[in-house]
Amino acid sequence: MDNRVTRLLGIQYPIIQAGMVWTSGWKLASAVSNAGGLGLIGSGSMYPEILREHIRKCKSATDKPFGVNVPLLYPDIEQHMQIIVEEGVRIVFTSGGSPSKWTPFLKSHGITVVHVVPGAKYAMKAEQAGCDAVVAEGFEAGGHNGREETTTMCLIPLVCAAVQIPVIAAGGIASGRAMMAAFALGAEGVQIGTRFVATHEASSHPAFKQAVVQAQEGDTMLTLKKLVPVRLLKNAFFQQVQEAENRCASVEELKNLLGRSRAKKGMFEGDLENGELEIGQICALVREIKPAAEVVKEIWEEFCRVRRQIVEMKLA
Repeated sequence: MDNRVTRLLGIQYPIIQAGMVWTSGWKLASAVSNAGGLGLIGSGSMYPEILREHIRKCKSATDKPFGVNVPLLYPDIEQHMQIIVEEGVRIVFTSGGSPSKWTPFLKSHGITVVHVVPGAKYAMKAEQAGCDAVVAEGFEAGGHNGREETTTMCLIPLVCAAVQIPVIAAGGIASGRAMMAAFALGAEGVQIGTRFVATHEASSHPAFKQAVVQAQEGDTMLTLKKLVPVRLLKNAFFQQVQEAENRCASVEELKNLLGRSRAKKGMFEGDLENGELEIGQICALVREIKPAAEVVKEIWEEFCRVRRQIVEMKLA
């Protein structure tokens, strides 16, 4: 496909693998890039030198474009940004903060910048900051989420109407049909997280991958709204958080309950009861762990098939 997203990122298919903590290392990023999409290294769970190692291994594993996702609230962000420049990364996706500070820095080094937003007003700010594109991420998405709880179906046309730069849809997308729906709403690409968690190359724990493919409708919920809203699989830790929120626990108490390593404990170490299990609603439709390249191929082929069907309906 030739559109603004594929040209901007230098990729064959407008399919971007989300840069997820404890899941998106160099193996997953390079596999997606080699398959024709854009792989992203999730730097939010990496110490600076670990990020450097992953970038170098990714460069050795693919000659295709790949990028790094950087949460802007990360404590070592200065070191991360310097490493990204030093290692010659050409694409950065930012999230979880204002893009106004770091976008000019990245652009000054010739880096393409895409920012993840939960609403149209944030998309306009990203465009004003100089971002090349935005990812409009709906309420269905796993992990950290917008307080407005706007669903993808509503969010995509709102953001497309608000900005001139390309819009990439995210949240509840794991198939070619969903990708086609996002394009019908005005998106020119999709960013997919949950479906790529259930792949062989994802660095998440096998037990977490199994929990994802076994999840049913209603097994995830948005919580921790007093801190930073996050969508989680329901487990013992989730129940603790819900109980604390129901009795109006303070922000400080919630921070203590969350601790420093809950996501690592659940997603990387496989503690399915006491860990934080970040995943999207669409996990209810994910039923198999398979190679990342196969996921890209299936999504693209289904997208093309559905697009042909729609054209044939118009001609009938």
